[in-house]
This record gives sequence, C-alpha cells and structure tokens, in this order.
Amino acid sequence: MITKQQLLSMPESEYMNDVQLSFFRSLLIEQKDEIEAQLIGVRGLMNDQAKEADELDRALVEEENRQRLRIADRQTKLMRKVVKTLNLIDEGEYGYCKVSGEPIGLPRLLIRPTADLCAEEKARQESRENHYIKVR
Repeated sequence: MITKQQLLSMPESEYMNDVQLSFFRSLLIEQKDEIEAQLIGVRGLMNDQAKEADELDRALVEEENRQRLRIADRQTKLMRKVVKTLNLIDEGEYGYCKVSGEPIGLPRLLIRPTADLCAEEKARQESRENHYIKVR
C-alpha cells in the first residue's frame, strides 16, 4: 500500500491514476467499515438498555439515547456519502469537482475523501450560503 507521502509526491500528470484510486478506495472502505461498526454498537447499546425504575434514571437514559440517535443519524448520512464516493471511483469520476470538472486535489481528498467540490467551488458555495443567511 502506498503512503500519504508517496501519494503527495506523485507528479500532477498522474492525478487519479490506478494507484491513487486504489489508495482512496481502501481509505473509503476502511471508513465505511468503521461507520458500520459504530452503528452496530449504537444499536446494541440502545437495545440493551434496561428499564430504569427511577424517574431520573429514565430521563438520563432517554437523553443518552437522543444523543446516540443524533450521532447515528450523522453517521448514516456519512455512510451514504462514502458509498456514493465509492461509486464515483467505479465510474471514473472520483477526484474531480462536480461543478467545474477541475481536479479537487490530493491534499483536500486526504483530509476529506468524500469531497465532491474543489476548494474554490466549496468556498463560493459557502459564501452564497452565508450571504443568503445575512440577507434573510
């Protein structure tokens, strides 16, 4: 397996070659497996909750369950993005901005492997969102 340093030292002309795609596929599969394990753990914790007799204990368990559900919801959304990104690798479209078609760049993909926008387009999108919120 190639290291991050080796990946970053590759020439730009080799962007999204088979080695790089294999690296990101492995990274995403590992992330997917971690998310699946976390979701199984959350389900197990929620199923194993004993019925608490004390009112305060029940309230605490309910609050913990709400937090677990919020985390599980975020993890489920991330899982969908990971699966979608793996499909992009299969389709040969991974690593390129879905708006401009420009390369997203290895440093950005190493930080956020599910990124589908280049940094410039993401900044434009966030700027529009912030402008919209301020105008409202």
